[in-house]
Amino acid sequence: MRYQLRILILLTFYASVSVAADTGSERGSISIGAFVTDRNTEGRLDSETLGLGTVIDGEDDLGLDSSDTVVRLDTYYRFNPRHRIDFSVFDLSRDATATIDRSIQFGDEIFDINSTISTDNDMTIYKLAYTYSLLQRDKGYLGAIGGLYVLSTDMDLADIDTGQFEGDGLTAPLPVIGLRGEYQLAPRLSIRSSGELFAIEFDNVDGTLFDFYVGLDYQFSDKFSAGLGYNNVSLDVDADGSDFKGSLDWSYDGALLSVAYSFGSFE
Repeated sequence: MRYQLRILILLTFYASVSVAADTGSERGSISIGAFVTDRNTEGRLDSETLGLGTVIDGEDDLGLDSSDTVVRLDTYYRFNPRHRIDFSVFDLSRDATATIDRSIQFGDEIFDINSTISTDNDMTIYKLAYTYSLLQRDKGYLGAIGGLYVLSTDMDLADIDTGQFEGDGLTAPLPVIGLRGEYQLAPRLSIRSSGELFAIEFDNVDGTLFDFYVGLDYQFSDKFSAGLGYNNVSLDVDADGSDFKGSLDWSYDGALLSVAYSFGSFE
């Protein structure tokens, strides 16, 4: 995390030392990309009667793919040069069938060693953020972010031989704050970065979220550009509530290859 924050600080420094001017004329952009992710999933589903569940590694214990490529949609719209709204959505759902090499307590069910378990892990990410541009320069800008990072996930385990089944889900709308910056390296090449953070310790919920992005964009025409970026997200939630009892320690990182179309103009 310290390395990621250094990159963001360096980027915003470059943006702040430029000569003041407008940051661009387009009102918005729609981007579609291939997101190549590496994932780590560790969780626990507790029970009122059996107590704490088994800490499960989704990839090692249940055979879920640790690497996958998914489609990602990103878009933004600027109401004026200082105010913009960003929205992103992508689906990280996976399923697998594996023979477990230890006994697993998942919620109210105990799956015996050597059981063949079918796992269905539905997961969708929605990101909505408002950015206010604090600094605007001829080659870059620095903005403050306030938004929501919404994780919608369900995990179902089923023994394909006995029909034994257990599952639960969690929808976590996490408010985030952060910084977003962009700097023009050359007439057609720019670098952009963002860092968003959430932390809570209240009642029966304890959680943190960090989302970092850095990438290069090449403008090959007035309306179209191509991007190559890196995104890293880590989430750690521990809850003991009526809707969800357990923990989720989850992270993903990977490369994002995208093509964007810019629309509208302030000129």
